[in-house]
Amino acid sequence: MAKSLEELQAIAKRIRREIIVMTGAAKSGHPGGSLSAVEIVVELYFNRMRIDPRNPKWPDRDRFILSKGHACPVLYAAMAEAGYTPLDQLNTLRKLGSIYQGHPDMRFIPSLEASTGSLGEGLSLAIGMGLAARLDGRGYRTYVMLGDGESQEGQVWEAAMSAAFHKIDNVVAIVDYNGIQLDGFVKDIMDVAPLADKWRAFGWHTLEINGHDIPAIQQALQQAEATKGKPTCIVAHTVKGKGVSFMENNPKFHGTAPTPDEVKLALQELQ
Repeated sequence: MAKSLEELQAIAKRIRREIIVMTGAAKSGHPGGSLSAVEIVVELYFNRMRIDPRNPKWPDRDRFILSKGHACPVLYAAMAEAGYTPLDQLNTLRKLGSIYQGHPDMRFIPSLEASTGSLGEGLSLAIGMGLAARLDGRGYRTYVMLGDGESQEGQVWEAAMSAAFHKIDNVVAIVDYNGIQLDGFVKDIMDVAPLADKWRAFGWHTLEINGHDIPAIQQALQQAEATKGKPTCIVAHTVKGKGVSFMENNPKFHGTAPTPDEVKLALQELQ
């Protein structure tokens, strides 16, 4: 059943709190790029995708691949909220033996669609799933989220060229364009701008949106589903560390967990 905007926003706030708590408990992880992806992941898991957590290998389910696997706290929180995995174990993130590994790993969570984190590979995996759906005559769609720093990888563009050539219109690439990667600002390391123009040049139907505006995300995903004969890329302009003032647009929090005091401050802001 479709959820209201208010319900989706409430889930997003819970997931932000869970990201803060679990990375704080782990004393490691990637909070910034997890927080920037929240609204997109919430819309996919709680409103858009045809999924059944009670039957995670349902053949006709839609697929989601988190190519930027270091942002797994947002995926783990969403999967736990949706009922795939235990909510009360999120704080075991990155602990020895935990199902919530530092990057998504299908050996620990079989309901994941892919083990990811070696950047640049997720789009290729999504294209394989899209081709499989076509060959099997199934109607499922595959969504893949990439990072903007990840988009510096050559394999991304080889895969993009392949998907357009083969007219794989059941695949949607979503770029979490928050402007920051491990070493600093993307524009200072190896600029990917103009990013939307690049995807268009590679033959993709390309949309640019505010990646924190849930109605805009919904409209873009609807347009993607209506587009036939070419894949769709959604370039989602986001804020690294969104929702926590001292994390927003701060490269430090790409891969640094909040301290106990910072956890308290962040949770106060996310009340």
